[in-house]
Amino acid sequence: MNTEILLSELSFKAIRSSGPGGQHVNKTASKVEVSFNLEISEALSDVEKERLRNKIPTKISSEGTILLQCGETRSQHKNKAIVIERLIELLQQNIKVAKPRKKTKPSKSAIEKRLKSKKENALKKSSRKPPKIE
Repeated sequence: MNTEILLSELSFKAIRSSGPGGQHVNKTASKVEVSFNLEISEALSDVEKERLRNKIPTKISSEGTILLQCGETRSQHKNKAIVIERLIELLQQNIKVAKPRKKTKPSKSAIEKRLKSKKENALKKSSRKPPKIE
């Protein structure tokens, strides 16, 4: 993934934000929406694009774009920086190949400890029962 090319491919849109800010909210467009077209991107290889399609299909629209929004602060510049950071983090996390899990066995001492605690529990519960009268 080439971050410099990726940043040049992003398109931004400023929207009026809800939330704190009083009358300031009604006058300024501080919420930032970033859109990144995955299909025509040159920053990602075909393998990376396929991984992203498989891992985050809910975040990718039918046109192949990823949309993220941020309206946390009153500053449009801060919101823009936050949303760029989120997008890059999202892409980096989902491009990684997960390591295959190695199966392990519990140790002998762990097995013995578990069986011992099971027996203690069984004795404790059986001692609570009333005696059998025959």
